[in-house]
Amino acid sequence: MFTPNGLARAALRFRPSGFAGTFVALVMAAMVVSACGILLETGLRASVPPARYAAAPVVAAAAQTAPYGHGDGADSQPVPDRARLDDSLVARAAAAPGARTAVADVTFPARGPNGPLSVHNWASTAFTGEKLASGRPPRRGEVVLAGSRAETGSHVTLTTPGGTHSYRVSGTTGTPGTAAWFADDEAVRLSGHPGRIDAVAVLPAAGVSTATLKSQVAHALGTHAEVHTGDDRGTVEDPSLGEAKETLTGIGGSFGGVATMVAMFTAAGTVALAVGQRAREFALLRAIGTTPRQIRRTIATETLLVAPLAGALGCLPGIALARWWFGQLKDKGAVPEAVGLSVSWIPLVSAAGAVLLTALLSGYTAAHRSSRIKPGQALSEASVERLRIGWIRTPLGIAAAAGGFVCAGLSASLTGEDAANASLGIVFLFMLAVALLGPLVARACAGLLGLPLRGAGAPAALAAANSRTNARRLASAITPIVLAMAFSSVLIFMQTSTDRVTADQQHAGVLADHIVTADPGLAPDAVRRAGHSPEVTAAVGLLRTSVLVPASDGLESASAQGVTGSARDLAAVQDLGVEHGRLSLRRGEIAVDGRLAGNAHVKVGDRLHLRLPDGTRAAPVVVATYGRGMGLSQVTMARADLATHVTSAYDTELWTKGGTAAGLEHFGTVLDRGGYTTAQSLDRELNSWANSVMAGVLGGFAAVAAVNTLVMTVLDRRRELGTLRLIGSTRRQVLRMIRWEALLVALAGIALGTAIALATLVPMMKGLTGRGPYIPPLVYGSFAGAVVVLGVTAATLPARAALRKETLDE
Repeated sequence: MFTPNGLARAALRFRPSGFAGTFVALVMAAMVVSACGILLETGLRASVPPARYAAAPVVAAAAQTAPYGHGDGADSQPVPDRARLDDSLVARAAAAPGARTAVADVTFPARGPNGPLSVHNWASTAFTGEKLASGRPPRRGEVVLAGSRAETGSHVTLTTPGGTHSYRVSGTTGTPGTAAWFADDEAVRLSGHPGRIDAVAVLPAAGVSTATLKSQVAHALGTHAEVHTGDDRGTVEDPSLGEAKETLTGIGGSFGGVATMVAMFTAAGTVALAVGQRAREFALLRAIGTTPRQIRRTIATETLLVAPLAGALGCLPGIALARWWFGQLKDKGAVPEAVGLSVSWIPLVSAAGAVLLTALLSGYTAAHRSSRIKPGQALSEASVERLRIGWIRTPLGIAAAAGGFVCAGLSASLTGEDAANASLGIVFLFMLAVALLGPLVARACAGLLGLPLRGAGAPAALAAANSRTNARRLASAITPIVLAMAFSSVLIFMQTSTDRVTADQQHAGVLADHIVTADPGLAPDAVRRAGHSPEVTAAVGLLRTSVLVPASDGLESASAQGVTGSARDLAAVQDLGVEHGRLSLRRGEIAVDGRLAGNAHVKVGDRLHLRLPDGTRAAPVVVATYGRGMGLSQVTMARADLATHVTSAYDTELWTKGGTAAGLEHFGTVLDRGGYTTAQSLDRELNSWANSVMAGVLGGFAAVAAVNTLVMTVLDRRRELGTLRLIGSTRRQVLRMIRWEALLVALAGIALGTAIALATLVPMMKGLTGRGPYIPPLVYGSFAGAVVVLGVTAATLPARAALRKETLDE
């Protein structure tokens, strides 16, 4: 049906500027869509080849997710730490038919005379392959060390979650590294989570296949464990893979969906502009007898000449963008090093297909009226712009604006990544409203901003008149600028607002004179010894981790601190800003940030049903709510309630009131109050970086689209500019008119984009932080300045080129 015809080829040959603009827009759209699709596919396919479990064909481990909901609403959330198994499952796995033996695996951090150690149980060497170079396996009170770190028979002092003790070195291994091995029962006891193990490695009997053994072990363990084989074993070694997959699918799916809609939306607008600029051509074709079907076929053929090539070329920078994005995620620790980027034909073909479909639909829609109306009417409307907008666009635009305000109000209960994703959807709704109501909005902006131009000279007055008369052309130029300004402002200023609140709460809430940190953590008796140090009046230890708390749509991660010490000592070093209740650190009690309590619909005296770091269910009683959770910690509870549910059961920080740096330096690295900043969680760092990247991708794409649209608009006015020259206008006067028009377009886009950003940010920040958004003047000024410079430059350069000839170009 869509075979190339002479008319389509002639249009491509003699109107290259319009097709070039369309081509650029479609290439950019394909780039964004393919990059997000590649990240989504990588998240779905991500795997880590096993290293530690390479010689164990079957590995059983706990599910690393916390399920919630029922029926169709059921889902799960990755747990903040490693979920573990009961050690009684080892015997059940060993009794499975076809199993030669089953071995528990326990790993935890410790500290020796020369620094941090990775500690394991000796039985795990049955599948890891370490061999004794000297001595014998460890017994109770003994340890085997890697390499030649100590002589067999000597004693070494090690600090484990169970305390600091001296152990006899029973042997050494020939493998280099910083590892140590205890007897199995002692490793479990000292790990900080007694009775729990990381995984069970099952070795097969002779002649038993991996598939058969997996089936038998799964039957023996039932719902108490998940059984892994092949590359799935890598997930057991590195539970962070599950969170990495969530991150990749979130970027490729949630952000990718919005980015795809924005890309298609912008590309469709460019195609519609290119087709609309040819209204005179279509009117003449109708006047000489061309049928509506022939015009539509011509547009389809032109699209097929441009869109497939644009889609294919756009996939190349899309792959490069995905590789850069993926590399940045690896550098920030969000994705394990062993995970590779998956690039297949699926996202590339999908991107090219989406670009082609968008171009066809937008071209058909734009030419629908020109191809159907009577020839005489077509010529009339090609000369003078229609003042009315359709009865379909207006209600849809009003509905989109109303939907944006409603969603902005609902977003007040969201936090973190959910808030960022929701903000993109809200901005898109407002953008849809601007696009549908574009001529009305543009005419209003031209009328308002054009008032001061009427007294600024002839070029400025003519620019104001042109803007009012050609509202559709003005709307096409304003829309991508609004897009760039709105998306960039929302994503960046959402982060600056939360960072500002966090910094203010830290400044008001940190009362400690010194904060001490150590790797892998502080000794179990550090708080007691620090409390007896000279001049120290209060000392507490803080175990930093995260828990899962109820949210509006399931579970969400919240920062948590387990406190070693009394509530009185905690109040001396940390002012949480208690609002209701009274802070207590007894077991089974919890204090939470007031906004978190509101989202979870609990108050003082209620039980908060949460998941501890390893996914264990708990329901402590809320004894207090406070107001500085963003800067300090959203959840505060006794360390004893958290320590057995984390991999590293050491206090992360030691906070003291009084004392001296010299008197505390033997505990670890000492910082004073002014030099301390609470370490951001990985989630927070990723959110900040992800928001900046999303702002760069969407804002940059929209900026290119805005430049592209302005260039297309100016080049299409060559006849008009030539006419102005013929009636006596100088080049300088015409260029000044173009600059005034470009400035009006830029200012209108900045104003509308800012309004959309504020309509999104104000309710969202009120719900998230209790305060309005914080907009750094320099950052906002740089955004606005960049828009003005780009707009004026994009309009002036093609106008200067069009004015090089003394006569009409057409």
